Amino acid sequence: MEKVRIHKYLADAGLMSRRKAEEAVLQGLVTVNGQPAVTGMKVDPESDEILYCGKKTGLITKRHEYLLLNKPRGYVTTMSDEKGRRCIRDLLSDGMPRVYPVGRLDCDSEGLLILTNDGELTERLTHPRHEIAKYYNVTVKGIVTEEQRKKLGSAMEIDGYRIRPVKNEVVTMKDDKTVLSLELYEGRNRQIRKMCEQTGLEIIRLQRIAIGNLKLGNLKPGEIRKMSASQIEYLKNICKISGDR
Repeated sequence: MEKVRIHKYLADAGLMSRRKAEEAVLQGLVTVNGQPAVTGMKVDPESDEILYCGKKTGLITKRHEYLLLNKPRGYVTTMSDEKGRRCIRDLLSDGMPRVYPVGRLDCDSEGLLILTNDGELTERLTHPRHEIAKYYNVTVKGIVTEEQRKKLGSAMEIDGYRIRPVKNEVVTMKDDKTVLSLELYEGRNRQIRKMCEQTGLEIIRLQRIAIGNLKLGNLKPGEIRKMSASQIEYLKNICKISGDR
């Protein structure tokens, strides 16, 4: 069998994205024939013994799976958690394919997540150059002023990084709470929460309602649905992935 780079092999095996695979190699979590793997090395999936965290790996021969999940509040966007918190794996029923979340929603946030075992798609979707829009409904306490909305839409500085302006609109406004819609392209760590904190807004609920033209719709919290052929094609077109790979 033709040799492939170690990070591509790990991604094709459905273990993680290529970026995460490179990190795993640097951390010494991957061995090839008993020796620590090195970045950029090539392996033969048929003849080399490749271990991740001491366990054997194997290429997934079944077709890729593409799922949509409505992540409930209170779950971390990982497949396991050292603190014992509820995670994405707890939402997968027995017999479901081995899949992994694309990107993250923090524990207190909820809404749409993509799950897949397609390592190449994961890598491209999480790369900044593809700039797929993500849409959120954010419920905050009280009435939001025009000045606060203007600040939310400005190039704020988050953790020493100047973010791009974020489009925001009022969905509903009452005396006790306001629902805003936000359109993000960057999605830095807890970005919306940090933006609201700087703007003096207290978040009650943060829900992702769409990723590009993939919508949450009537998907219930904790419910998982297979993507349609047109939805998969849409994602691959965004990432410029051909269908015959």
